[in-house]
Amino acid sequence: MRYNKIRKMDISNGPGVRVSIFFQGCMFHCKNCFNPETWSFDAGEEFTDEVIDKIIKLCEPDHITGLSMLGGEPMHPNNIEGTTKLAKRFKEVYPNKSLWSWSGFLFDKDLKDKEVLKYLDVIVDGQFKDELRNPNLKWRGSSNQRVIDVQKSLEKGEIVLFCD
Repeated sequence: MRYNKIRKMDISNGPGVRVSIFFQGCMFHCKNCFNPETWSFDAGEEFTDEVIDKIIKLCEPDHITGLSMLGGEPMHPNNIEGTTKLAKRFKEVYPNKSLWSWSGFLFDKDLKDKEVLKYLDVIVDGQFKDELRNPNLKWRGSSNQRVIDVQKSLEKGEIVLFCD
């Protein structure tokens, strides 16, 4: 498994000041994707336990409100084991900081039985659709994508949209 980059202070991928990791590899290849350099599963750097340690350390300051996991595709079968390992560790160390992820896979169809959901606070699901692009949307690029409160959705057994 590989990753493309880590942003130490990101204000565009979730609320507040966050650390963001962009995983490497995506099979969706959405038209006008904002991050096509993450499509190849062979590019980027190796994702190791040392990288997890680095991310956990970067999230330590009080001004960091959470961690965002993007891509590429963090939920792809090639990546989900590492995504889950990072998510679990993050929530063990920082139970009161938020954990967000973006995925082209659908929460209630493709991800409903994945362990990673136990740790996520919010997921933005659905592939970016250029024909539904809307720059006025918060946290998502196209109107088909949903910003889902994961824990409330798991509790209720139905999709609960995130309201901030």
